[in-house]
Amino acid sequence: MRTTSRRDLLTVATGAAAAAAISEATPAAAQTGPKPIFDVPITTIPIVGEAGVFQVRRIYCIGRNYAAHAIERGSDPNREPPFFFQKPTDAIQNVAIGQVADHPYPSLTKNYHHEVELVAALKSGGTNIAPEQALDHVYGYALGLDMTRRDLQNGMAAEKKPWEIGKSFDHAAVLGPIHPVSKVGHLAKGAISLAVNGTVRQSSDLDKMIWSVAEQIAKLSEAFELKAGDIIYSGTPENVGPVVKGDVLLCRLEGLPDMSIRIV
Repeated sequence: MRTTSRRDLLTVATGAAAAAAISEATPAAAQTGPKPIFDVPITTIPIVGEAGVFQVRRIYCIGRNYAAHAIERGSDPNREPPFFFQKPTDAIQNVAIGQVADHPYPSLTKNYHHEVELVAALKSGGTNIAPEQALDHVYGYALGLDMTRRDLQNGMAAEKKPWEIGKSFDHAAVLGPIHPVSKVGHLAKGAISLAVNGTVRQSSDLDKMIWSVAEQIAKLSEAFELKAGDIIYSGTPENVGPVVKGDVLLCRLEGLPDMSIRIV
């Protein structure tokens, strides 16, 4: 008869415990995977007439896309190659139709500017998209404001440094709800304007854009893989200018409801 030693018993017990631990841990890990240590809210935009919302993946913006604005910013308006920048997704401030939303004056700046723009929202994407197919990827349009800390932008540009701090900050991407293409069509022309305290400052037409929305999508897709959830701020007309606390901004775009904010 074989005698079982104390060492043998300890070895068996240890092995059994380890096997039990593995069998308990493995199914749970396989089912749940790594868990985030905290929740990060997603950013969404309301859709007019829909219960669902538009989840935002990225915010792209085109610079100097109206000839007169390019001139006032000291640039060549003759269809120079378009350039783009991005804003953080959580910079979005949604403004409901009929509401005058409070918009906080940001830190660090003493020269805070308005830029009214058409915004295109994508339902799909890809790379190297042909201009002729580009609008097939647009889900809808919104009226937006690309708010800018102009003194910070200009200061960084003068030092030949990235001017992200002038464009990318909390509440820097203001916009109204999205209107599906199925209801409003594609917006290629129409009056666009912005008034401050009832006085019109910016006034132009979408057909004065140097690069159309279709061309913007095509050019962007050469540099990035565009995807559903991307939105594109399509540029602002001339006469951008400063706002101060207490100012009320009224944005208008032919075919869409007005959008308004109050600087607080």
